[in-house]
Amino acid sequence: MTITFIGHGYVGLVTATVFAELGNTVYVIGHTPEKIENLKKGILPIYEPGLEELVKRNVKAGRLLFTLDYKPAVPESEVVFIAVGTPPKPTGEADLSVVYAVAEEVGKHLDGYTVLITKSTVPVGTSEKVREIIASVKPEKAEFDYASVPEFLREGQAIGDTQHPDRIVIGTDSKKAEDTLVKLHEPIVMDGTTKVNVVLTNIPTAEMIKYASNAFLATKISFANAIAQLSESVGANGPDVLEAIGLDKRIGRFFLNAGAGYGGSCFPKDVKALIAIADQHKYDFKLLKEVEAINKEAIMGIVKKTKHVLHNDLSGKTVGLLGLSFKPDTDDMRDAPAIIIARELLKAGATIKTYDPIAMENAKRIFAKDEGIHFVDDAYAAALDADVLVVVTEWNEFRQLNLSKVKQHMKEPNLIDGRNIYEPETVKQLGFTYFGVGR
Repeated sequence: MTITFIGHGYVGLVTATVFAELGNTVYVIGHTPEKIENLKKGILPIYEPGLEELVKRNVKAGRLLFTLDYKPAVPESEVVFIAVGTPPKPTGEADLSVVYAVAEEVGKHLDGYTVLITKSTVPVGTSEKVREIIASVKPEKAEFDYASVPEFLREGQAIGDTQHPDRIVIGTDSKKAEDTLVKLHEPIVMDGTTKVNVVLTNIPTAEMIKYASNAFLATKISFANAIAQLSESVGANGPDVLEAIGLDKRIGRFFLNAGAGYGGSCFPKDVKALIAIADQHKYDFKLLKEVEAINKEAIMGIVKKTKHVLHNDLSGKTVGLLGLSFKPDTDDMRDAPAIIIARELLKAGATIKTYDPIAMENAKRIFAKDEGIHFVDDAYAAALDADVLVVVTEWNEFRQLNLSKVKQHMKEPNLIDGRNIYEPETVKQLGFTYFGVGR
């Protein structure tokens, strides 16, 4: 098939590249000349393991085409995906202005029959507005059907999640559109010897599935952090508690890790959006509001532990901060817990030396106006002369550090393990004052 993606962020670029790898001709439309030119050269605006090689291969093969123009991409395409950002407004509602602007531009260039899809995460009911916009601007002879095909990608594992998903959700009220999309996804559905589950449903259900999935995962994380906090208070070992309950098949082990809270491009935004959707429909979603509150407590818990180990006096103290991205294997700094942690410590008078394997450039832009934060070349440089070392992101290279060398570099051997990546007794035997989460 010939298909088009509007947007080249994590979702658009990864999904477009995988569909090109499956043999389709895929246009990717962007709106920034510099980014499009870089993509043509294989220079990516995001970091995702394995993606650069895949992009270069499909560009060279002529299957992946980056452009600023809607022509000839949209007129030639059987399927058009809208995969642009829907950031939160101050109210928590999703900002759909870019989705609507793109829908209008797509509508003007439709030719023949096209299936138009929102891959972006949008509130229930968005489809009606999008269809209305397209119908008002499309050429008279052009026909289209609309569908919602939400994404469930994990940053750092996005290629594998696209090629081998847990499920594919297709929401539409058109049998013709449904058949087209089932055919498009056939190479993914027949995943070797395993057949991927396909959920065929209506548009509002598909839109709700996306929000519900992310909200539930965020709830598991906040539950884990609440249990960890209580465990510390009663003398229980939180990680053991969570490990044990996760062995129950009805619960499952995934996302039951206590730590410095969740962040990223999905969970914070989608939890806020679902609360806003509920408010609009007169439902007080108290559970999700508490999920947000617990997440803030988890982030601030790392700040409190850092202050505690330094006797609540950070003036003139140096904090080594390991990890900046919201999770490992990505350079994404959106709603990263490290932002709040760093700024709270700076506000308290600390000087910060920080290192992240991938996210440094993005972080430098975010902290450009913050005084007292210094970016260093490796983890040992972050530990040099530090009064306390704080692990915020669980990069594998931090797990493999020579902790004896780390201790030698530090002014005081204090370690706040915000992701529980170290064995407490081992670290304490090396002479560290150690604090984990829930331990």
